[in-house]
Amino acid sequence: MRVLKSMSTRIVCALAALMLPLGAEAHGFGRLYNLPVPFWLYAWAATAALVLSFLLVAFFASAPKAASPPSTRDISHAGWVRALRRLLPALKLFSVLLLLLCIATALFGNRDPFRNFSMTFFWVVFLLGVTYLTALVGDFYAVLNPWRVMTDALGRVVRGYARGRVPYRASWGDWPALLLYLTFIWFELFGLGRPVPLAKLLLAYSALNIVGVWLVGSAAWFRHCEFFAVFLRLVGLMAPLDYRRGAAGERGSLHLRMPFAGLVQQRPESLGTVLFALAMLSTTAFDGLRATQSWVYLFWSDPTGLVTALAGARPVAVYASLRSWYLGWETFWLITSPFLYLAAYLACIALAKCLTRSPRPVRELALDFGFTLLPIAFVYHLTHYATLMLTQGLKIVSLASDPFGWGWNLFGTATLLKAPILPSMGLVWHAQVGLILFGHIASVYVAHLVALRVWPTRRSALLSQLPMLALMVLFTVAGLWIIAQPLTTESMR
Repeated sequence: MRVLKSMSTRIVCALAALMLPLGAEAHGFGRLYNLPVPFWLYAWAATAALVLSFLLVAFFASAPKAASPPSTRDISHAGWVRALRRLLPALKLFSVLLLLLCIATALFGNRDPFRNFSMTFFWVVFLLGVTYLTALVGDFYAVLNPWRVMTDALGRVVRGYARGRVPYRASWGDWPALLLYLTFIWFELFGLGRPVPLAKLLLAYSALNIVGVWLVGSAAWFRHCEFFAVFLRLVGLMAPLDYRRGAAGERGSLHLRMPFAGLVQQRPESLGTVLFALAMLSTTAFDGLRATQSWVYLFWSDPTGLVTALAGARPVAVYASLRSWYLGWETFWLITSPFLYLAAYLACIALAKCLTRSPRPVRELALDFGFTLLPIAFVYHLTHYATLMLTQGLKIVSLASDPFGWGWNLFGTATLLKAPILPSMGLVWHAQVGLILFGHIASVYVAHLVALRVWPTRRSALLSQLPMLALMVLFTVAGLWIIAQPLTTESMR
């Protein structure tokens, strides 16, 4: 998904990019694109659209409608749902086989990352395709999770295995998932970007799931610790389909609801869940920021003189010895970014409490609005990585016929869709702008519905949302600025 190249290649490309002009240009496929109008005009237009949407929502959204729970319809007995239920055993087996194939091809397949089945399948088809499909059809990963399928099978063989040995404390919340998520993002950004390290990662993560279920039990592990499950569960809150797991021995159910209704229906269980949602946003923004000339300039040109003072020479002159420093610098900001976003979010919540003189504690208000930023996090993800589905993801059709790169043609597709589809740069930029704006408008709408439920009067609800509106305007302008910057590297995205 994100860039997976060696640090040496990154820094060399970054240093070369410092010599390029710093005009506003958009993310592309290895070439720069001049904006059709000045960036400030986009920023003002986006801000005006957000403010206008806020006023429209404030005018049309009613307190009684917001107070009532969003309606859902149980469609568990629909014909197509029953057909899917009959296919579930085969689909679960298929998910495990795909995981095993991904590991096998990473170990024994083509060493070229662009021609290796595991790299395209895991980083593009799974991480991107499943994420975007989940936003459309709901959290189907909760049923087809290959690690859950394996541990459930192990639990049927080993008596008492899935019950756990240590009671999972409520205070732990989703903090284990957040820790694993940040660790995974670090590997994604700074790993070697080769098939064999990916195989080792998947093997280690499989072992971790097996041990984790044995330690705290299947229910707690896949609810709070398995970070793919937590990530996709949060994405699934925006979907019009809501899958609800049944209790022990009972069948789950499928419900139809309005898009984004899950963000109003449910509430984060802890601040750890809120921080996980903010990490989904901050890590994507950080990944976009670190590929810009402005970010690289901040360290290697050393405008503050701090790095020069510590290293005893200009950073560019001692590039080789400072590579580990730069890795530490970027690691620090990656880990810090969710907490910086949390600080900004809590400041807005505290200001909303002061404006409305609400007796409700800041922590409770932060939990009330914890899911309202998820649409922003999702569209950031979409704008940064969706084009990879066209440039690399379609190659899975040819790779499926020859997964190991041994000259096979199992399904007759080995020569199909091998060339990437490159949309015009203007189309990419305007689609990114539109998606970012849509995500922020959706967040404004959801936040106002939550406010109407939390505050007793329409005036208080409106006042409470002014700080959040300012925060969303800030996120919008920052997001547009990041995607408008010149990139320093070419990458698989």
